[in-house]
Amino acid sequence: MGRGLDRGQGLSGGPTLTAPPAHASPRPRVRRWLTLGGLLSGPLAWLGAAYLGSLAVLLARAFFQRDELSNRLVTSPTLDNLHTVATGAVYRNTTVRTFGIAVVVTLVDLALALPMALYMAKLARPAVRRLMVAGVLMPLWASYVVKSYAWRALLDPVGGVLRKGLGASPGFGLAATTITLAYLWLPYMVLPIFAGLERVPDSLLEASSDLGARSARTFASVVVPMLRPAILAGSIFTFSLTLGDYIAVQFVGGTTQTIGLVIYHFFLGGDDLLAAAFALVPVIIMGIYLGVVGRSGALENL
Repeated sequence: MGRGLDRGQGLSGGPTLTAPPAHASPRPRVRRWLTLGGLLSGPLAWLGAAYLGSLAVLLARAFFQRDELSNRLVTSPTLDNLHTVATGAVYRNTTVRTFGIAVVVTLVDLALALPMALYMAKLARPAVRRLMVAGVLMPLWASYVVKSYAWRALLDPVGGVLRKGLGASPGFGLAATTITLAYLWLPYMVLPIFAGLERVPDSLLEASSDLGARSARTFASVVVPMLRPAILAGSIFTFSLTLGDYIAVQFVGGTTQTIGLVIYHFFLGGDDLLAAAFALVPVIIMGIYLGVVGRSGALENL
């Protein structure tokens, strides 16, 4: 008699492949989701209740009024605060001024960040690149208030460093506000562009050079189009941070009024309902801007 087939062998005598079970146990996957949910429950609760919840309560107060006699909040909603903000010339001028400062700060940071990031990503040696990245990040380690005070000491038109050292200073005002905010938010523009440039293949630059394009033409026709999402991602930071800033404006702005500073003064004066109504303006501006930028894919570079 011939030898019988061994267990686990096929007709040809070779090993038989055993198929995996059709239905794997869902327990490991459920356990992973439960672990992830337990780790994220605290941060998500804090984000939802403390941050988004308080922001929603603040913005909701824009639709209410206080009784003139009792100073109590009237429960029936109204659009009077929004009408005051929309029709008041002071609020309109403040919005236009703040928007203009945010645009200028973003453009200044872009002009400074492009050559810095290009050198860091494509030209600098690894040791120099690490030093430059550390130099870009180092200002973020210092206190925001300390840096604002430092710029106040530099720009003071009477006894500032520029006045004593160079004999001239822009003083306090729009120029000082733009310079200070451009310095404060520059790292937030450099880092996304630097990350975008690192993803640009060197072979594209070499191919452009082989085809006879000069460095300026290569940068304008090859690099900049590929950096568009990274530039927009950086502009989200610089534009939004400038739009809502009020501390640096107090130090170097002089008599310049911005949206954040006006809201701050409203809260100090006890008019929190009008402050909440005016706070809707930057929220709406940034909502529109994020909607436009989101279609370009720039949010993936954040």
